Amino acid sequence: MTRWSAGPDVPDDPEGMSGPIRVIVHPPSPTGGRRVRVDGEILGLAHNVADVAEFLRRAGLEIDPADVAESPWIDWRGVGPERWGPET
Repeated sequence: MTRWSAGPDVPDDPEGMSGPIRVIVHPPSPTGGRRVRVDGEILGLAHNVADVAEFLRRAGLEIDPADVAESPWIDWRGVGPERWGPET
C-alpha cells in the first residue's frame, strides 16, 4: 500500500493554540468517496479534491483546490488524490 505523507511543512493551527494541523484523507470507501479528518475530527466524505478544499475552508484552512493534490500537509492514506471511487 502506498502512502502519501504530510511533510515537515505542516501548517500551524490558524488559532495558534494546538500546533501543527493534521489533515488525513482516508482510502476510498466501499461505496465511493473518502473521509476527511482534521486533527481527528471528521469533516465529511469527499468525492474529489474540490470537496477536500471546501471542507478545509469551512475548518478555517484556506487552500486552492488546484493545490490540494500536491499539498505537503495532507496525508493521503492508501492511494493518492487521483482515486475517489469504490475500491475494486
